Amino acid sequence: MDGHKIRNTVLLGHSGSGKTTFAETMLFEAGAIKRRGSVEDGSTTSDFTNIEKERGNSLFSSLMHAHWKDSKINIIDTPGSDDFIGEVVSSLKVADTALVVLNATQGVEVGTEIIWEHIHKNQTPSLFVINQIDHDKSNYQNTLEQAQSRFGNKVVAIQYPLNQGAEFDTIVDALRMTMYKFGADGGKPEKVAIPEDQIAKAQEIHNQLVEIAAENDEGLMEKFFDEGTLSEEELTKGLRIALANGDFFPVFICSATQNKGSGRIMGFVNDVAPTPADRKGAFLADGSRLSLDDGNTSLFIYKTLSEPQVGMVSYFKVCSGELKAGDELVNASNRGAERFNQMFVAEGKNRKAVENLKAGDIGVTVKLKSSHTNDTLSVKGTDRKITPIEFPAPRMRTAIQPSGKGDMEKLMKSLQSIAEEDPTLIVEQSKSLKQTILHGQGQLHLDLIKYRVEKVNNLNFGFEKPKIAYRETITRSADTHYRHKKQSGGSGQFAEVHMRIEPYYEDMPLPADLTIRKEMEDELPWGGKLVFLWCIVGGSIDAKYINAIKKGILQKMEDGPLTGSYCQNIRVSVFDGKMHAVDSNDMAFMLAAGNAFKTAFNEARPKLLEPIYDVEILCADDVMGEIMGDLQTRRAMIVGMGAEGHYQKVMAKVPLAEMYKYSSTLRSLSQGRAKFKRAFAEYAEMPADVQARIVAQQEEVMA
Repeated sequence: MDGHKIRNTVLLGHSGSGKTTFAETMLFEAGAIKRRGSVEDGSTTSDFTNIEKERGNSLFSSLMHAHWKDSKINIIDTPGSDDFIGEVVSSLKVADTALVVLNATQGVEVGTEIIWEHIHKNQTPSLFVINQIDHDKSNYQNTLEQAQSRFGNKVVAIQYPLNQGAEFDTIVDALRMTMYKFGADGGKPEKVAIPEDQIAKAQEIHNQLVEIAAENDEGLMEKFFDEGTLSEEELTKGLRIALANGDFFPVFICSATQNKGSGRIMGFVNDVAPTPADRKGAFLADGSRLSLDDGNTSLFIYKTLSEPQVGMVSYFKVCSGELKAGDELVNASNRGAERFNQMFVAEGKNRKAVENLKAGDIGVTVKLKSSHTNDTLSVKGTDRKITPIEFPAPRMRTAIQPSGKGDMEKLMKSLQSIAEEDPTLIVEQSKSLKQTILHGQGQLHLDLIKYRVEKVNNLNFGFEKPKIAYRETITRSADTHYRHKKQSGGSGQFAEVHMRIEPYYEDMPLPADLTIRKEMEDELPWGGKLVFLWCIVGGSIDAKYINAIKKGILQKMEDGPLTGSYCQNIRVSVFDGKMHAVDSNDMAFMLAAGNAFKTAFNEARPKLLEPIYDVEILCADDVMGEIMGDLQTRRAMIVGMGAEGHYQKVMAKVPLAEMYKYSSTLRSLSQGRAKFKRAFAEYAEMPADVQARIVAQQEEVMA
């Protein structure tokens, strides 16, 4: 289908807002499905995986489509939990309109605000759907006012309920200046005149919509000034421009479970929502934008998923040109060629083969050899790369331990395969910690990974508390020497090294009592520095042994004396020593230097440094006390407090050692009405009592 007749929509909202049910109703209203499934029965089109059916909520984004009039509407349903925010941001990458679903009983929830940040970042045209108007505790006005206070005065109601709650059956539509009356089973409503007592309210909203439309087109503005109103066609034109420019966020209402109101929303999407051709095109890595009308075919893979008996399934958007069955495209990242032997349009788990997909459309293919999420594929000779999706940084980490001793290799292969599909999962094999660490968005995210590995690959493993990547340093200077001497027949080994170690800081003066012959400054791979001063006068140690001595020091710095952690920010001055004409060699000086460094380190009042994270928490007023109390138990240092919109903001510096499972704790403390983000800040000295406990634990392990 031509890009001018395509609407790419994504359903977004907090968990429990009713997105999946709304998607089901949209498909039913359009005739794409014969009967509506339900979340409770596990029969919806979008939540088709076994775990989604078991849990009763969305865990993956799901692509569907429906035809409305002469248009094709692609619908992407997304999870509401922020543990699966990766599914949201990837879907936003290819959507041209966001439908933000709000729960009329809960108002604007924290998950919606997290999503709005990504909508704003992507500059995606958006409309709001206040769902569950039929609920006994529905509060339309409160939900609307919250949306307007948090997302700005561009949020404008197009509809409002004449009645809400269990008796809900009537919607006043101020855009079309008509009223929709629904039967008990919902579906297509009867159009009736707006009651006299509602005319003034509806007309006021209508006039506001006319002004919004006129403001976005000079010709419409002139006509509005001349005639004071606009025709329905002109109104549609102006609102389409306003919506595409982000100057207008319309608000609709519905009951998805009763199928009341969804058809009108589908009609608005068809008439007013921007097409791919209305958008400016995908951003390219060089800063330019790719025109939909560019004749050279390019597509962007926004999601990959491994399915049993199928293999790798790739979801993509055709960003220019036309993709035909049998076409061969080149991956801009690895230059590998991929042949598209099969293409499909999706209806949840069901797929229908097609022969071609035109620019702007979203499709599915299978069994690509070496292409994954965030890859751009284009016709040979076309050198272009669409800017990748920026996935959120992980917020939770855990170590893993396979149940069988020989299962680690299989487990790693399985996890790496999932990480290729899910860029919000990072699999780290830590050399320093001697653990395999999973980094994810939250406990539910990691639990899903575990479920997939165990069900699909029949591999069992457990989670355990991850170790902390401490750093070791010193707090005062120390001089020492070490003689390495070994004789076992033939040539032996001999080396003696005298050295001074000091805490290093930027711009520290050189030692006044030593003669500096050579200065070397190394940025260490794990962070921090080693400054090495060669201060040998008179040739007591030949300069050819500098590298061996330095290597011996670095080896000890990789395995610190306190906990075996990396050492950093130390200056070492080698100022004297002895060598033997026959028995001295690189190995001897490497061993002597390493042992001298270890001795000096223990004499220089060693100190453990721990990773500190900047943590920012947004929470509701009534749970702030509990959250603050919990932070105090985590050795947090509060660095700021304030308000941000409807929420209280807490900014703190928290040791990583105290952040284990914080995502789950915060959700429990706040009943899901808080969010947080974290970022590495620095390494800082830990309190003496904590250090003593950590060192004692390490000694027990080593005993």
